[in-house]
Amino acid sequence: MSAGRGSGGHGGRPRRKKGHQEEEHENHERWAVSYADMMTVLVGLFIVLYSISQVDQAKFEELRESLAIGFGNRLPSVIEGSNGALTGVEAVEVTPDLAADVGSDAVPPVAPAPETQGMTQEQLDFIAAAAELNHLQEIAQQVTGTLDAQGLGDRVRLRVTERGLVIGMVADDVFFGADAATLTGTALRVIDSVSPVLARATEQISVEGHANTVPSVRYPTNWELSSARATEVLRRMVDAGGIPGNRIAAVGFGDQRPIDEAGVDPLESNRRVDVVVLSGVPEDIRALLPVVAAQQQGL
Repeated sequence: MSAGRGSGGHGGRPRRKKGHQEEEHENHERWAVSYADMMTVLVGLFIVLYSISQVDQAKFEELRESLAIGFGNRLPSVIEGSNGALTGVEAVEVTPDLAADVGSDAVPPVAPAPETQGMTQEQLDFIAAAAELNHLQEIAQQVTGTLDAQGLGDRVRLRVTERGLVIGMVADDVFFGADAATLTGTALRVIDSVSPVLARATEQISVEGHANTVPSVRYPTNWELSSARATEVLRRMVDAGGIPGNRIAAVGFGDQRPIDEAGVDPLESNRRVDVVVLSGVPEDIRALLPVVAAQQQGL
C-alpha cells in the first residue's frame, strides 16, 4: 500500500538543501597580532631616537679637524695683519645683502656631510662658522702677502667681524688729504695691490667711506665727503683692479662711525675707507665668526 512509504521514502528524514555550508569559526584573537606589530614598531622607534640623541664628542672633534684640513689648514690660523689692528670696534650692519640681490654670486647651499648626522644645530653652525672664518683668513693672508711684497703691509688694518673681513685703509693722511677725496699715490698702490686678490674672490664687497668731525668746506656736508672717498676707491677697484661692478657698492658714513682708540688722532685716522669682504653665510653663522676667532686666539 502506498501509505506505508512515508513522505520521502526515507524514514521521514528531511533532505539536506543543496548549497548549504557550515559557518567558519570566528577568530577572536586577531587583535593580538596587530598589537604585537604595533609594539614592534614602537620599540624600533625608541631605539632610533635613543641612538641619534647620543653625540660622540671625540667624533665631533675629529670632524672639525677634518673640515679644517679640507679647507687647506690643519688648524685655522689667526690673521697676521699689520701692527695696528683695530680692537674693540663694534661692527654694525648698515649695508644690504648684495648677494641676495645679485643672485648669480650667491653662495649655494651645501649638502650636509654624513659625519654631521646626529649633531645639534648649534654644533653644525659652529662648524660652518669655523670653515667660513678659515676662508676669510685665507683671503686676509693673500692680501697681507701682496702688500708686504710692495712694502705696504703697515698701511692697512685687517680684522674679522660678524659682517666679514674688514680691510681698513687707515694710515693718517697717506690715503686722503684733509677735506679731500682725491687718492694719493700710496692709496693707489694699496688699492692696485689688493684689487686682484678681491677680484678672484666671489664675495660681495662694500666700500665704506668715513670723515672726521671737522666740517667740510669743499662739500656740503661730511656725508658727501665720505661718499666721494668711497666712490673714488670703488672706481679704482673696478676700472683698474678688474672687480666686477655687480659685486661692489659704495656707501658714506660721514663722521658717524669714528675710530675711538687711545693714542689715535681722531682727525687723521678717520679720513679713511674700509673695504669689507661681506660673508655670504647665513646671519646666525656670521654672528659666530668673532666667537670662533676669539677661541682660536685663546681669549
